[in-house]
Amino acid sequence: MDTIVVLPSGFALPPLPHLLAVAALAAAVLVGLRRDPPTVDGRAVLALAPWMVAGSSLYACHQLGLYPSAVAPVFGSPIVYATTAAAAGATWLAVRRFGARPRALLAGVGAVAAAVPITAALARGWTAGTLTLAWPLGAVGAALVLTAGSWRLLARVRPTDTRAVGAAGVLAVFGHALDATSTAVGVDALGYGEQTPLSTAIIELARALPTPPVVGGGWLFVVVKLALAAGVVVLLAESVRDRPQEGTAILGLVAAVGLGPGVHNVVLFIAANPTGF
Repeated sequence: MDTIVVLPSGFALPPLPHLLAVAALAAAVLVGLRRDPPTVDGRAVLALAPWMVAGSSLYACHQLGLYPSAVAPVFGSPIVYATTAAAAGATWLAVRRFGARPRALLAGVGAVAAAVPITAALARGWTAGTLTLAWPLGAVGAALVLTAGSWRLLARVRPTDTRAVGAAGVLAVFGHALDATSTAVGVDALGYGEQTPLSTAIIELARALPTPPVVGGGWLFVVVKLALAAGVVVLLAESVRDRPQEGTAILGLVAAVGLGPGVHNVVLFIAANPTGF
């Protein structure tokens, strides 16, 4: 089987009209948020998690060719993340006007926004005969287990730091764990290729080590990603304590950088796995 390189895909800017439309929307939302800045805390980061899932799922659908040509460019990479961020920001501005439970409303709208592309991807996999659940969902399960174990260890070693970052820190670790496990499954079990040079170097180093061939090279990538995620969470703990809004916002960005690629991998593998397992 030829290697399929999709992790991650190269960036490409959309045509100028699409780029200007997204830029104008993002600018308008940014102005609104600056005039009426929301409180960024751990609950806000969790409320934004479904939007992180939505953005990566929308991009997976773009790779599957599910959009009409007229709107497809705004769902390519990296513009899809600006599109999603603008939609999330606009939603946040709108739900805050309702007063009661704005974070719950933000999360609910984000969950709907994520469910639509995920459902479309599942339908595409079903109709194309490439729907696959075992390995992708196995990657999700492994990420959950690794996150629980890593967080428990981190809480014992750095209890003050884990209390400071709270649920946002857990989300950051889980996001990077999912990115790692899904990448490992992709390169070792499903025949996909890793395109990021540093990640490729780590995987190739693992393959060169005297381990059984069946182990593959993804295991070292998982270890490195988990160690880095835990280290970043500890480093940001002081910022969260000293400057709660800024520190938590950065922690949310760290979570998005891991969760986005991880969800993208899982959705794409479920809908378009060439091995059929």
